[in-house]
Amino acid sequence: MGERLGTLKPQPLWDIFEEMSARPRPSKKEEAVVEYVLEFCETNALDYQRDDAGNIIIKIPATPGFEDKKTVVLQGHLDMVCEKNSYIEFDFDTEGIRPFIDGEWVRAEGTTLGADNGIGAAAALAVAIDESIEHGPLEILLTLDEETGLTGATNLAEGMLEGEILLNLDSEEIGELYIGCSGGRDTKGTIHFEQEEAPENYLFYELLVSGLRGGHSGLDINTGRANAIKILARILNTLQQYYLVSVAEVKGGSKRNAIPREASAILAVDPEDESVVIEEVMEFEKMVQAELSTVEPNLRVVIRKIEESKKCLMKYLKIS
Repeated sequence: MGERLGTLKPQPLWDIFEEMSARPRPSKKEEAVVEYVLEFCETNALDYQRDDAGNIIIKIPATPGFEDKKTVVLQGHLDMVCEKNSYIEFDFDTEGIRPFIDGEWVRAEGTTLGADNGIGAAAALAVAIDESIEHGPLEILLTLDEETGLTGATNLAEGMLEGEILLNLDSEEIGELYIGCSGGRDTKGTIHFEQEEAPENYLFYELLVSGLRGGHSGLDINTGRANAIKILARILNTLQQYYLVSVAEVKGGSKRNAIPREASAILAVDPEDESVVIEEVMEFEKMVQAELSTVEPNLRVVIRKIEESKKCLMKYLKIS
């Protein structure tokens, strides 16, 4: 594992980001990071207030001689998208993110980093305590529950801000300014099905798609990154067309605004088709790896037998 963040510059920015990362901050459960921000304000004698939605507004006086400048609002959000690799044991409700330096990048150990928007919030707080920066009056707005519906921003109390210019610190490209953004929509679908018992002699396999890069659905959707659920659906469609294969369980993705990095299915396979099903999956892996080699170099499609299959799957197939 790479080194921690203490060597990065500017040090105040990275120190704050690392301190924030040590606090759990899933959407709707930001209490620990809010407590950190309020302690930060108290320690640095910063004037702050909170509204009924839980948003934090910090008032920063102008540098002497810049009092006549327009007030600028620096805005970020405190919650983060909580995703982890399936092999990692991690509780986002109680554990802090563990960031580290990996070459030219800062990454997290097996989880999302939370730089969206922890680095933006940290940058605003770093500006607040950096006496070397000359600026007019500033207001720092740190909102809650952005990732699951912009709840904090939507319910910001009227009259809390005085600034005429707002800089949202939640963009991705260095040196770029965004002047608009797209919206979002939730769609819920319901599929009705009937369960049936698997034949006594059927074999059970786990089919797993893994190793994908994932990413934010609003920012990385145009980069060609693969969706693990779609890849899984492709191979399942092929298997069910040509072989006696039934699906006992399908899992994939956990956040509506994150491109799924992993997906899996439990299959019930006719013993007569066992060898050809395994071969089909192996050939499919080669094909999809060739398709996505430049974008998803670590893509894997694996099929592995589940031992004591009936015992493992009783709760899924109601096998007596």
